[in-house]
Amino acid sequence: MSGELHFLGAAEAGRLIQARKLSPVELVDAFLRRIDAVDATVHSYITVLADQATAAARAAEAEIVSGGWRGPLHGLPYGLKDNFYTKGIRTTAGSRLTQDDVPSRDAAVHSRLAAGGAILLGKLSTYEFGTGTGEGLFELPFPPARNPWNTACFTGGSSTGVGAAVAAGTAMFGLGTDTGGSVRLPAQACGVVGLKPTYGLVSRAGILPNCFSLDHVGPLAWTVENAALALRAIAGTDPDDPASANVTVGDYARDLHTGISGLRIGVLRRFHERDVAADPAIGKAFDAAIAVLTDLGAQLIELDPPVSLQDFRNCMRILNTAESYAVHEQDFLERRAEMGAPLRDKLIAGACVSAADYLKAQRWRRQLAHLVDGWFASCDAVVCCGATRRAPRFDDCAGIVAFTTESAMAAFNISGHPALSICNGFTDNRLPLGMQIAGRWFDETTVLRVGAAYERATAWRQTRPACAATDPPRLDTAPEAGTAPPAAEDAAVASALARRLGIENPTLQELGRFSAQFRSIEAAARRLPERLPKDIEPLAIFRPKVTP
Repeated sequence: MSGELHFLGAAEAGRLIQARKLSPVELVDAFLRRIDAVDATVHSYITVLADQATAAARAAEAEIVSGGWRGPLHGLPYGLKDNFYTKGIRTTAGSRLTQDDVPSRDAAVHSRLAAGGAILLGKLSTYEFGTGTGEGLFELPFPPARNPWNTACFTGGSSTGVGAAVAAGTAMFGLGTDTGGSVRLPAQACGVVGLKPTYGLVSRAGILPNCFSLDHVGPLAWTVENAALALRAIAGTDPDDPASANVTVGDYARDLHTGISGLRIGVLRRFHERDVAADPAIGKAFDAAIAVLTDLGAQLIELDPPVSLQDFRNCMRILNTAESYAVHEQDFLERRAEMGAPLRDKLIAGACVSAADYLKAQRWRRQLAHLVDGWFASCDAVVCCGATRRAPRFDDCAGIVAFTTESAMAAFNISGHPALSICNGFTDNRLPLGMQIAGRWFDETTVLRVGAAYERATAWRQTRPACAATDPPRLDTAPEAGTAPPAAEDAAVASALARRLGIENPTLQELGRFSAQFRSIEAAARRLPERLPKDIEPLAIFRPKVTP
């Protein structure tokens, strides 16, 4: 084999390996050389497992030669976001608190990939514990992943390294976690495919949690077919995950070439046309993509839901901060000085959530999920924007926060429906744009089918990033942003919160953080519905109402 093997698609590589026209050793070596060549610039990895990957490639080659081919991922190299447990290999979660932790077990999905013969290249960059909106990355113990299209720009997150690795060719595919868009945001920023499956389809066992009732696991890959192959390998019931659904795993790549003529596709413009001030390039690319779907024979149905992006965001903020605090309470109380400021602020916000507001948000979530599910009564799939902005520069902190918080990703974490992020163009300065394709619960097959049809009809997969260093901002020693002391009327509230948490003699800066986060949570709680029917029950662990 010759050429750039690190840009070979997973599906094609799998077929070549099965036919013994490509050696897993040759393929893994190509990716390790690619990591050596560009990762000092891209920073997609926290830990590279060169020796282990090479040994696994030799073992895979021996198995295949002796007739022991395990399936389409046998011999293919991949990466894991560094919040997946890997037995005997450190799992840092991008945090000082866990930067030297070595788990004694594997995440369930890692075990499934290993059983299929896939080869782990290493652990990929992430926000601290996979949480946050993107600010404060330069105060963490590992350098943040850079966008391969322009290394001065943000990668999206929190599966930052996975998006960067797939785009840069330092991993053939990767797995990330998605709580409010953390698979799909880096997919859009880095111009790759990112799939958040239905809640409960893929096990989360052995993964450091962010928010129990919103966390999903999903693949990122260069093409829809490659994502479909990865999904087939990792999907399925797992008794070790309490949210796992009892489902039969299908062949998600089976219908990718059947086209979409006659499919009913809902078109949801509200999110990027009315709810936020979207980048004009997002709307232009979306309209062009809709025209492609029309040419492919889809029947388009305009949707205009009675809820905004902010409704989903407010509901998610209450749930996410409260559950994250429950996960990290002990570390927050004992070791918060070692945390990055964004994580500390989120946990303070979580400590401010009342039980009544948390349960109200869960009840409101049921209503929102029911509303989203109603879209699929008349549609086979729905298309909408993903992020509403192009990837900002790292020195544009406000733009980074807006890229995350003004996206439409959270809607499908709240509802649990599958959602695919796919590239639908580029800006005039060659930064990727994207859109989402969502579907019925557990109907990933149709979602991927629509994505594959669009992908074949466009030329976006023909261009790869240069991964060249381009004026990266010098933020590696950026100081933590301070928080002003609370105003007199807020000081009592802040002090009461500190006492409730057992924090003695809080500093003025800490009191300022408590005050600011309490006010932000209070504002989000006020935006929840004033009244909900009394018979709507909350679900601490959300489940779709129907599982096949």
